[in-house]
Amino acid sequence: MKSLKLISSAITMLICFVSMAQERTIKGTVSDYSSVALPGVSVTIKKTKTGTATDFDGKYSIRAQKGDILIFSYIGFNTETVVVNDKDLINVKMKEASQNLNEVVVVGYGTSDSEYTTQNYTRSERKKDKKSVTEMLQGRTPGLQVQTNTQYVAPSNIKIHGSQSLPSSNEPLYVLDGVPVKSQQIARINPNDIQDMKVLKETSATSIYGSRAANGAIIIATKNNIYKNLTEQEINKKLNITVPVQPEVTNEDYDTFTENAFESPKAAPLSTFSIDVDNASYTNIRRFINNGQAVPKDAVRVEEMINFFKYTYPQPKDKDPFSINTELSESPWNPESKILRIGLQGKNIPTENLPASNLVFLVDVSGSMNNANKLPLLKQSMKILVNELRSKDKVAIVVYAGAAGLVLPPTSGNEKETIIKALDHLSAGGSTAGGAGIELAYKVAVENFIKGGNNRVVLATDGDFNVGSSSNADMEALIEQKRKTGVFLTCLGYGMGNYKDSKMETLADKGNGNYAYIDNIQEANRFLSKEFKGSMFAIAKDVKIQIEFNPKQVQAYRLIGYENRKLRAEDFKNDAIDAGELGSNHTVTALYEIIPAGVKSDYLNHQPDALKYTPVEENTTKYSTELATIKFRYKKPDGDKSIEMVAIIENKTISLQSSSTDFKFSTAVAWFGLKLRDSKLITNKSSDAILKLAKQGVANDTDGYKAEFIRLIEGAKLAY
Repeated sequence: MKSLKLISSAITMLICFVSMAQERTIKGTVSDYSSVALPGVSVTIKKTKTGTATDFDGKYSIRAQKGDILIFSYIGFNTETVVVNDKDLINVKMKEASQNLNEVVVVGYGTSDSEYTTQNYTRSERKKDKKSVTEMLQGRTPGLQVQTNTQYVAPSNIKIHGSQSLPSSNEPLYVLDGVPVKSQQIARINPNDIQDMKVLKETSATSIYGSRAANGAIIIATKNNIYKNLTEQEINKKLNITVPVQPEVTNEDYDTFTENAFESPKAAPLSTFSIDVDNASYTNIRRFINNGQAVPKDAVRVEEMINFFKYTYPQPKDKDPFSINTELSESPWNPESKILRIGLQGKNIPTENLPASNLVFLVDVSGSMNNANKLPLLKQSMKILVNELRSKDKVAIVVYAGAAGLVLPPTSGNEKETIIKALDHLSAGGSTAGGAGIELAYKVAVENFIKGGNNRVVLATDGDFNVGSSSNADMEALIEQKRKTGVFLTCLGYGMGNYKDSKMETLADKGNGNYAYIDNIQEANRFLSKEFKGSMFAIAKDVKIQIEFNPKQVQAYRLIGYENRKLRAEDFKNDAIDAGELGSNHTVTALYEIIPAGVKSDYLNHQPDALKYTPVEENTTKYSTELATIKFRYKKPDGDKSIEMVAIIENKTISLQSSSTDFKFSTAVAWFGLKLRDSKLITNKSSDAILKLAKQGVANDTDGYKAEFIRLIEGAKLAY
């Protein structure tokens, strides 16, 4: 009997061995029928728990063997199944689910089926009855309503809705020759100039154009691409539109703050602040500009704009977790000033050496999240993060609406299908018990705490807490208490209209955390995949900077941005004071504007005379070559005692033209931010000058983020 059991066990082991030997890596790309890559597609092996998801470029990799059935599923598309054969490369094209899309293509003289393509539809096949733009759309698409206005200057009111929803307001996204525009422009287009139009609904629209197309999209192509590459303002001019597009009225909430003023090193010898690796302000500004809206002044945090971009600082060479880099050059906006750039480069830890993660997804499923650019985008974002997890990592999911609950207990990172299914089952409704959700998420994180690991709550919400601890002061007290548990916090913001930036920033600032605003799936891929290590793994916490300027060289200075991160001088050595976290391979950049000694400036207030008890030595060459001394303090991620680093900054100025491309670009970003804030401390506010400097600084832009910034400047050029 024992012999039979041994033989059976041996056979089982042999089968397993043969099965493992037959396994191989299958790779490929998933796209739609227009060859547009689809990120976040779930790829699983039928009747197993093995699964993965496609990355930003639609690529996937999975271990499988001949005969396995791969299942490809994605919201808004038909599920595809492919049998693994002898090929290691399997590319898949997914077809849009017709029952969800209900879309139709509208051409200049009539309509055609959704299989219509520009290439196979000739002018001779079109009907000859000329119609206006809105007439072309009227009655042709299920769920599309057109309410015609009598005055020519007022566009018709067009709404797109699916079979399950009837939005009472909000127009669709209009794309004219590839340029997002407003209904005012559409109303003025000559129908004879239109080549064709296409109507996209719901996920069909958002999968291509992101949250801007939450209410559907109408894609219009003109003959000879008349409006291609024009800004919205240039299109207005071409169409003789003189009435400005009015910004959407919103109920968004931003903390107000006053721009940093110039200070004298005689009266204020020390400048102290916490680092800031957040970049939510930049993506939020991008959303406003892309939507043709005015950017709220208090939504602009210049340091977050600067730190959205990565710069080529050298890796640290010693035991410290980051390198220190400085550069001094001319100010592009005030001729009499100089700009000092301070850059930190975090150590790049190989992925295999990163500690195990204990993550708790805290997901807002309240009624305010029931929009396409909120919970649906949130779920797709989380799937991207799940794709980065390893077997030693674990994830739990906590949700909150009227109450908080645990919907997925801690689950291994290799059980991706289980985690993704839990995300897919989430739906929105009810009020917002944000405080209860935070309490439960931290409780789960603490109960599963990994000593020496990456313990983190990932909060995803629009920040609209309206039950329980609702005020910023209450939230601040709660999150400061939870910070003592050693659990870090990442805040992901979604949505528009009622977005509560102030609460999100408060939570991130006070909770050993970072903060990103996710405006589309591409941003989710950037923050949660491409920059996964920097976003999710801290290598240093409570990082503070203190700089002492030499009054022999510096008449006045001001820190550009970081208004909400300034600290008192005595806070620098106080280890009880919280400061910012630095992630693996993260960069942090700060800029100071300096008025050199002896220079006349319109921005100088009355400067103090030499102080009686701390006199400035006038007749000595001591420290004559030093511009400043800079100090840094940081703690290890699991440490309580800070470590200090010191560096001397020499008074060596290079011309702006000779400065590095990183200096030019970071300064151009700051300049644009100061212009958006309508700063009273810059002389030159020329958009053309900002654009020129930014173009000179474009380098190492493999992902195209810097090129996108240049397009933003061009898009806002006439509005500001």
